[in-house]
Amino acid sequence: MPDFFEVVKKRRSIRRYLQKDVEEEKIKTILEHAIVCQSAGNLQSYEIFVIKNKKIKLDLAKAALNQMFIAQAPVVFVVCANQEKAARYYGKRGYELYAINDASIVATHIELIACAIGLASCWVGAFDEERVKEILNLPEGIKPIAIIPCGYPAERPKMPSKRKDMIRIIE
Repeated sequence: MPDFFEVVKKRRSIRRYLQKDVEEEKIKTILEHAIVCQSAGNLQSYEIFVIKNKKIKLDLAKAALNQMFIAQAPVVFVVCANQEKAARYYGKRGYELYAINDASIVATHIELIACAIGLASCWVGAFDEERVKEILNLPEGIKPIAIIPCGYPAERPKMPSKRKDMIRIIE
């Protein structure tokens, strides 16, 4: 297993995948380790959908502004915020923020874990939310946050040379 800091530096947004299935054991590893992430009040107010169905992946790609690499990935994770669950405990702030935070945290873990086990992924946030809800038959209060295509990388981009300056600390 690679060092955590190596994984953080190595992870890239990959949009080309080998046409090789992702083993069930790797999908299980991603899910088992992603769900131990922190969440508001330990509510785990997120839902994770694992999509392998070609038609559903194609529909998601079209809903994501025709980003067809989504359909070409062997597996696609769709991470949703369970806003109703968070609202039951935290009211409006839970609905509007905590559930979205929880889903974002688990989505980040999915990407890092995928990278650590030799897979690649890309966080896709540009999509027609209503269309994704329709494709996945999501009930009210479940909000899609990220579509994450995942597979073996067919490209290895380098880290962009320019990064933001360090955050300033105010004492």
